[in-house]
Amino acid sequence: MKPLGWFGIVRLGLVQMALGAIVVLTTSTLNRVMVVELALPALVPGLLVAIHYAVQLTRPRMGFGSDRSGRCTPWILGGMAVLATGGTLAATATAWMATNRVAGLALAAVAFFLVGLGVSACGTALLVLLAKRVAAERRAPAATIVWMLMIIGFAVTAGLAGRFLEPYSPQRLVAVSGTVALIACMVAVVALWRLEGDGGQPAEPEPKLSFFDALAQVWQESAARRFTVFVFVSMLAFSAQDLILEPFAGSVFGLTPGATTQLSGLQHGGVLLGMIAAALAGSRWHIGTLRQWTIGGCIASALALAGLVAGGAMGPPWPLHATVFALGAANGAFSIAAIGSMMRMASQGRTQREGVRMGLWGASQAIAFGIGGLTGALASDVARRFIADTGMAYGAVFAAEALLFIWAAALAAGIETESRPRRARRSMWTRSTPTMPS
Repeated sequence: MKPLGWFGIVRLGLVQMALGAIVVLTTSTLNRVMVVELALPALVPGLLVAIHYAVQLTRPRMGFGSDRSGRCTPWILGGMAVLATGGTLAATATAWMATNRVAGLALAAVAFFLVGLGVSACGTALLVLLAKRVAAERRAPAATIVWMLMIIGFAVTAGLAGRFLEPYSPQRLVAVSGTVALIACMVAVVALWRLEGDGGQPAEPEPKLSFFDALAQVWQESAARRFTVFVFVSMLAFSAQDLILEPFAGSVFGLTPGATTQLSGLQHGGVLLGMIAAALAGSRWHIGTLRQWTIGGCIASALALAGLVAGGAMGPPWPLHATVFALGAANGAFSIAAIGSMMRMASQGRTQREGVRMGLWGASQAIAFGIGGLTGALASDVARRFIADTGMAYGAVFAAEALLFIWAAALAAGIETESRPRRARRSMWTRSTPTMPS
């Protein structure tokens, strides 16, 4: 099957952008409306988002379905349709809460369930298609392109939706959300038109093979199992910063809300720079392998977090902005390298299990993101209760996150296929040609 060219990769990135456009409205804009306009406790949207993450435990099952059918496009488009339905229902439920809170909350729970289900089907199949159809030397830059387009989708949707939501009304909220969902589905259909072609071959006949049998087979692969743990640990450390970095900057460094928002933007800029650097280093400059960038990015993230620990102890004299930018760059480098590694490892082991592997790793990531932010916030509350100095209390949490990144680096360093001969095991992460593996 002919590998995808750059234009094909961009088309898949447009699908990811469409997915992100719907998700950002349900997890960000609706969150704000519930807390501010409806005066609901912040716990309510937090629990709804948790539903969206919990449902993503179905990702391995979605991947198994694409494995058996031999095609990813129906799963991507089907997932997008479910996601669009869930996003529109979530906006409808939020509007309904203004007049009937109980009924609105019940509908919201169903809607966020559908959002999680749609993300699971669409996102997993999209990654499987990338893994199958992108050449090895292009996987890191391909992952960068796809994720950058998703971030652009976040930014563009948030900006345009915010403009069209003024002045706010429940009816306008539903109209804007429904329009975004419809446009996202249209973009996905156009982007995927004849991209996969006839697709891959149907899976080999295994009439008695159940999903749990396939999952057990994948879990028995030491590399897949270890990579699952790596994804969970690294993403737990990655997401645990989200809810405490801005409060830390405000409490210890005296930054205003506007200044902490700018600090968050600086971190995201670092993430993008790290992604681009890791992609170019392997595909164009031939510096390092994905394994090395993954390990190095985790270690650099731990060092940047150690810098935040020092900042908590020293206060304003510490170069906070430079430290946060370095943290973002390190996070971006390790994450894009890990995604590239994931795309390559999806085809390692038993054939016709790419979807199950991708689903397993996607579920691990979703679980980590679901509990990471809450765990970081809870840990900071506990630390401040027992540690009088606020900076040191936050520093203790950052230190724990740094240790998680060190653990993740050790896990990445040990991932290999034990059943293969030495030469084959080495080639899993490295290449004799001067190109970045994936």
